[in-house]
Parts: sequence; structure tokens; C-alpha cells
Amino acid sequence: MTPFHLAFAVRDLDETRRFYRDVLGCEIGRSSESWVDFSLFGHQMSAHLRPVATPPAGSGEVDGVSVPIPHFGVVLMMDDWKALAARLEAEPATDWIERPMLRFQGQPGEQATLFIRDPSGNALEFKGFRSMDAVFAH
Repeated sequence: MTPFHLAFAVRDLDETRRFYRDVLGCEIGRSSESWVDFSLFGHQMSAHLRPVATPPAGSGEVDGVSVPIPHFGVVLMMDDWKALAARLEAEPATDWIERPMLRFQGQPGEQATLFIRDPSGNALEFKGFRSMDAVFAH
């Protein structure tokens, strides 16, 4: 699988660097005074400075739980997801939307999930699967 690229708006590059590097453990790539690249589990994320960045408010429903729209994130193997969930649980400043939970339990596509906000209010979802074969199961 090849990495994807996502550009997203942030209000402050310094707080964004700290969050993605120190909280999520991302490596920092190239940067300028108006953007910074991160490796989010091997995917290229480009945070672009837009000081008045306010994500649109909206939500959808998945397995009976309200989820923010838009959101982005990464699908992980379960052990990696558990490590990230533990890291976020230990971080007092984590801005939780939905704490770690199991979705579609006992069904095809069973997955662990969690939702957080970055300092600019962008919603992120991280999913954990026991097998990547289950990602598109139906």
C-alpha cells in the first residue's frame, strides 16, 4: 500500500508541531513559515497555517455513535492501536471526542476506534483491526 497525502488547515504551527510530534509521535518533515509536513504512521500530512481555521461542524452516525464530519486518521493493526490509545489516555491534554471503544463487535469488520481533536479543532479517528482483511469486510 502506498501512503496518502492530506493537507489540512491549522491555526498555529508551533502548537501543531508539538501535538503531532509529542502527543501522536509523528516525525516532522519539511516545513516553511506557512506549513509543516508530518509522517503520520507513514502517511504525508501537511499542516497549512490558516489562523482563522475552524472546521465545519457536522456529524454522522456509525454503529449508533455520532461521529464528526469531516475527520481523518489512520487504520492500524490492533497492537499499534492499543499503544496509541494508551499514549493518548496517559496524556491529560487529549481532547477526546470519543474514547477508545469496540465497534461492530462480533460482526465482519469488527474494529477498535477512538476520536480526538488536534489543537486547531481538526477531528482525527484512529481504527484498530486484528487483520487488515477486515478493513473492507461486509
